Amino acid sequence: MTKIKFGTDGWRAIIAKDYTVDNVKRVAEGTALWMVNNGLSKVVIGHDCRFGGQMFAETAAKVFGAHDIKVNIAKGFVSTPMVSLGVVKTKSDLGVVITASHNPPAYNGFKLKSSFGGPTIPAHIAEVEALLPDSVDRKLPELEDMFENGLLNYIDLEDIYIEHVKENFDLEMIKNAGVKVAYDAMYGAGQRAMQKILPDAVLLHCDDDPSFKGQAPEPIHRNLTELSNLIKNDPSIALGIANDGDADRIGMYDQDGNFVDSHHILLLLLLYLYKYKNETGKVVITFSVTGKMKKMAEMFGLDYEVTKIGFKYIAEIMTKEDVLVGGEESGGLAVKGHIPERDGIWIGLMILEFMAKTGKNLKELIQDVYDLVGEFAFDRDDLHLKEEQKQSIIEKCKNNPYQSFGNYTVKSLETTDGFKFYLSDDEWVMMRPSGTEPVLRVYAQATTHEGARAILDAAKEEVLGVTA
Repeated sequence: MTKIKFGTDGWRAIIAKDYTVDNVKRVAEGTALWMVNNGLSKVVIGHDCRFGGQMFAETAAKVFGAHDIKVNIAKGFVSTPMVSLGVVKTKSDLGVVITASHNPPAYNGFKLKSSFGGPTIPAHIAEVEALLPDSVDRKLPELEDMFENGLLNYIDLEDIYIEHVKENFDLEMIKNAGVKVAYDAMYGAGQRAMQKILPDAVLLHCDDDPSFKGQAPEPIHRNLTELSNLIKNDPSIALGIANDGDADRIGMYDQDGNFVDSHHILLLLLLYLYKYKNETGKVVITFSVTGKMKKMAEMFGLDYEVTKIGFKYIAEIMTKEDVLVGGEESGGLAVKGHIPERDGIWIGLMILEFMAKTGKNLKELIQDVYDLVGEFAFDRDDLHLKEEQKQSIIEKCKNNPYQSFGNYTVKSLETTDGFKFYLSDDEWVMMRPSGTEPVLRVYAQATTHEGARAILDAAKEEVLGVTA
């Protein structure tokens, strides 16, 4: 029997190895039992562009149907935010997304979304995990019978999402601003929606390809060089937007084809919402995000909180408090006025609206940020290590923390979720094992890109004993 464990964002596994129809039945069964135990009776199910998505979604639907839980299932592939919004719009009790988000194409996954339209809180995830059976032997209903008996309804979550966008953004104003956008769907679930929302955008990888051409659909620079080069070779393009496989994360480029990371996007969102839209609220970020957010929040007189890594921790706070901006380093960002969910399309439109309303390009807006909090740069390495080697590094961090990395002396250490070594006021390096992949993530901030890279190389040499 395969042991199934939920990570920071649901269950993920390799297709046909651990991610099988039988194991999807087990996860769906545990979820259905949890719903029944809590008096819940209505679920929304969607899948992204990965291999077998429809089959796995329909398998889950049959398990829910066996428990007399009414299922709203998406027509075709959809993004994770579309499912989350669909839960709210249909007044459902839970959402299920068959997706492995940004993981390599060999993976698929099973995300849970709460009735408020965001990730299920950690306590409820643990309760579902505890109910997972060793197997599911019960006879499952056919979809046709579920439909005839009123237990199954097919729903167009993409249309619901696009209408919601139209209600909240002045798309005509954005169009008339003349900001030409290049959009890279990374073969993911945002492709159809963005073509409808921004019909004049230059499109990349907006095809349905479950292999993602062999590349993990994570919107970071090393995976987006084609988008960067496209912008560099076309002076008319003012903004580049990329989304991951289920379109809840974002990567961004300025008019020169330079990557704009999540730290900078978060600062832009905070500046726009507070200074230009006159909105207030709490700022909530995960442990790996730049401390520049704290600096700007304090300048604006806003409350500020740091959570463990995983958007579910931010979402839980958003359901209880007035949060203006929330986000994590990996590209999952959320704002006030939308569902408490990371949404790569929504965030892209927010920055586009910022540019359209101010008449400034992205570099000018980033300079406005620097004028307030100072310049900085960020970089990250994902070290694919043997488990023994990875655990050895983590034990070193716990029991005998590194005092230096090359010429960089450690001034202090924070351990909220991982190990963040502060080297100066604006320089730090952080290490944390991934919760969803067999890698050790190493993050660094400095005042320049060269400085961040130098810190990463020094850290790699120190912990691995090899020259980067």
